Amino acid sequence: MKARRNESSKKPRCGGAVAAWLLVPLLVLVVLKTGYLPQLTRHLECAGIGQQQQRLPEIANLQAADGTPKTTGSVAEAPLSAASSDKIAGDGADAIKDVKDGNNFLATNGEIDGSLRSSDVAAPRSSKLTCDFSSRHTDVCAMEGDVRVHGKSGTVYVVAASKDSYLPENGTVTFRPFTRKYEESSTMQMVREVTIRTDDTAPPSCTVTHDVPAVLFSTGPDRGNIFHGLADLIIPLYITAREYDGRVQLLATGYQRQWISHYRHLIDALSVYPVIDFDADEAVRCFPSVHVGMETHGELRIDPALSRKGYTMMDFRDFLLSAYSLKRGWTTPVSRSSGQRPRLVMVLRRHSREITNEAEAISAATEVGFEVVAAGPELVGDTDRFAEVVNSCDVLVGVHGAGLTNMVFLPHNGTEVQIIPWGELKFIAFQEYGRPLADMGLRYLEYEATAEETTLKDVYAKDHAVFADPLSIHKQGFDKVWSIFLGQNVTLDIGRFKGVMQQIYQSVTFT
Repeated sequence: MKARRNESSKKPRCGGAVAAWLLVPLLVLVVLKTGYLPQLTRHLECAGIGQQQQRLPEIANLQAADGTPKTTGSVAEAPLSAASSDKIAGDGADAIKDVKDGNNFLATNGEIDGSLRSSDVAAPRSSKLTCDFSSRHTDVCAMEGDVRVHGKSGTVYVVAASKDSYLPENGTVTFRPFTRKYEESSTMQMVREVTIRTDDTAPPSCTVTHDVPAVLFSTGPDRGNIFHGLADLIIPLYITAREYDGRVQLLATGYQRQWISHYRHLIDALSVYPVIDFDADEAVRCFPSVHVGMETHGELRIDPALSRKGYTMMDFRDFLLSAYSLKRGWTTPVSRSSGQRPRLVMVLRRHSREITNEAEAISAATEVGFEVVAAGPELVGDTDRFAEVVNSCDVLVGVHGAGLTNMVFLPHNGTEVQIIPWGELKFIAFQEYGRPLADMGLRYLEYEATAEETTLKDVYAKDHAVFADPLSIHKQGFDKVWSIFLGQNVTLDIGRFKGVMQQIYQSVTFT
């Protein structure tokens, strides 16, 4: 019996502790009324430890055997980010630490620190927002941390933005995420605005959590040609999203199913996920980082000094050739004695800037020694088919216009010949379809039509400003240039054209 009394004396006496717990409501009332916290030592030798220990399996059950968080309610499209997983694990570790250190807890004397009043609610992780509005082409903002996107309202929430972030006046900034900022009164008016919020507005709760970054952009108005498709969208998307190596979610405002389908090979190569129609999306999507807007260095250009990863137009063309599974990376000179002919594709326009004597032009190139492929609008408009045709050729020829953009599918060291219509268009034509070629690893030649080679001579007298002072037409605005000089057709001087073809043939063959 004595031994038993000794054993029982070793058991913790919890009666006093029970009485202490009965006083807790009174203490809470004192704290709430006075804001003063009397010094208190918390002992968890008895029931307290048992209660905390019972919670540990619940914390452990928050994670499945493979380490991924269990979910209830809506199904996320992607697993929680590493930061979110660390948060759950960290909370569990903190709970265990509280239990272990419970008997050493000391509450301070005096007023309660306001930052601790909701200590049971984790403080939001800091986010960062940076923006660049200096380009004449585009506005861009990048954010990381706790970023929530709601497509239906066109809003991006940057939660708990850090002090070193860009903090817009009134806590919001709004812009149109497209690459023709300089066309503010025309093109950009057809682009939906996106609002970024850093203010104290309570952000909506996440309904879908992604573990990859997002790029939010506008497909813009449908221009319906490959020049605008590449210059305004695909190349800027490449600059912005390529560095993620496919692990990026594209969010498109102004979603155009036809555009997405037309460039599906390139979009699929940029992202392994389907493009989300931002405007119709009712979900609140949470991302570790979001890039709003596309970076651009100019039409059909990539400046490696401005690219975060040092991308070049040669890199882009390699990406392009791979996405379309094109076989020829480089041109190979053809032996003139082999009986083989280098291939030349001639882009033939309709309605404006046509070659009125295209049959003679094709014959001239054939007589020189080329195998000529005549490409009308139906073939040129089918990018999948035409990309293969162009890649099989060594030379691409055409009158100034969007069809020349297909030179991007030529093998490296291929040649483009631009026929420039009458009307002091050389500078414009070179900027669009000449200047970019050196960076693409392509060669460039041009054929400038004379006053005798334009159908404008059938409309205007020789002393009209169209012939006497073409620059005066330019000064009247682009609409005039478009309707007159870009509305003409060209009748080639076959003798002169054949001489240019001969020059090119010599450069792509050897004896």
